[in-house]
Amino acid sequence: MEELVKVCVKPNSAKSEVVGWEGDCLVVRVDAPPERGKANKELIKLLKKYFKAKDIEIVKGATSKVKLIRVVK
Repeated sequence: MEELVKVCVKPNSAKSEVVGWEGDCLVVRVDAPPERGKANKELIKLLKKYFKAKDIEIVKGATSKVKLIRVVK
């Protein structure tokens, strides 16, 4: 089973956590900086645990704070 989720990422936060839904966007804070893919790696790691997913893929927005994520369970 897979689904697409819109995620709003806030890099350089004090800690990494899933904040919750704001409208149609899942707000996620990551403590990693948005450079050389560090924030994206932290985001994928965090979302795998949150969704208990086999795989997480960034479909759109790799360099943006708003991303479209594919979640495969």
